[in-house]
Amino acid sequence: MASLPKTMKALRQVPTIPFETLRQAYHIMTVDLHIATQVYPYEKPEDWSIVEVPLPTLRAGDVLVKVKACGVCGTDLHIHEGEFIAEFPLIPGHETIGEVVAFADDVKGFKVGDRVAADNSELCGHCFYCRRGQELLCEDFKAHGVLGLDGGFAEYASYTQGRLFKINNISDVDATLIEPASCAMHGLEKIAPKAGSHALLIGAGPTGLMMAQFLKHSGVSQLTIAAPEGSKMELAKSLDAADHYIPLSRSNAAPQWEQIKKDNPYGFDIVVEASGSSKVLEDAINYVRRGGKLVCYGVYPNSARVSWAPSKIFGDEITIIGSFSETYMFPATVDYLDSGKVKTKGIVNKVFKLEQWGEALESIRNKSAIKAAIVFD
Repeated sequence: MASLPKTMKALRQVPTIPFETLRQAYHIMTVDLHIATQVYPYEKPEDWSIVEVPLPTLRAGDVLVKVKACGVCGTDLHIHEGEFIAEFPLIPGHETIGEVVAFADDVKGFKVGDRVAADNSELCGHCFYCRRGQELLCEDFKAHGVLGLDGGFAEYASYTQGRLFKINNISDVDATLIEPASCAMHGLEKIAPKAGSHALLIGAGPTGLMMAQFLKHSGVSQLTIAAPEGSKMELAKSLDAADHYIPLSRSNAAPQWEQIKKDNPYGFDIVVEASGSSKVLEDAINYVRRGGKLVCYGVYPNSARVSWAPSKIFGDEITIIGSFSETYMFPATVDYLDSGKVKTKGIVNKVFKLEQWGEALESIRNKSAIKAAIVFD
């Protein structure tokens, strides 16, 4: 029986667990694990440091994962700044990829060495919304690395077996895109595009690029991406993510927006605002075709506000859709990404060690990273 590692790195303090308790609770196979781990715990927004914490406690049905990579995105920056729904103290990291190293006695279908992607959400199953089949609106919604549960910016993390999905072909770093791509898949399900739809996607960030490819696979015959000129737009072209590309000037994009209107006098059946700019969202309604759909898909500051004329929404029968997170989208998303049908090459363009957490956040803030990841090997 191999012993567990002595330390693990991560971003919260929990009680020490005796090794004998761990040994009895886990199926410890021929792997080296530590009893404790180093983490970056957030005690409050913008306050983190490296500390040692014990390995996660396994509940019934839990699987212990040795983290290989965990994505860093704009949501992590919002959490860092106290803008999102996060609760502190917290070990963040909600896009976890790793390898199974141990599991509770009642776990079925996994073995040590399985490569897995973790769905970060856990739902109560019995609140008003869960009973109505609207689990994403769960009143006791928990999310690893965000709300109530520790996440993957640690050497080890534990997840319930029903939220782990095996992967085979995709690399660990590219697999960190599975969680954001699942959010895009949820958005796609809410949009439900009709065959032959024309769509405008505003923004070319990682989830936008996933959304674009899903739309092209799901009935959209003409897809236009409008995004600031630069590396993200060039990446979109390399991924063949759209049919038309409109690079927006960073100093004055008005001429490009006017050209979009000229080229599409009836507007678009679907407009997806994926930039997170409330100003852009407010104007996006003017590009929606009568009877069309406007999708609020970016992450907006809590203080953001928009103003739309109710008469336009009423008279043009515009449907406004909000799309937040996902539930039950991982199986389909893994199929698309692991098979290569949805392309990922080049989206994760910055990788960091856990000790470089500050640099990773800064790369998101200054937009030098299209997508970043923390790697552990």
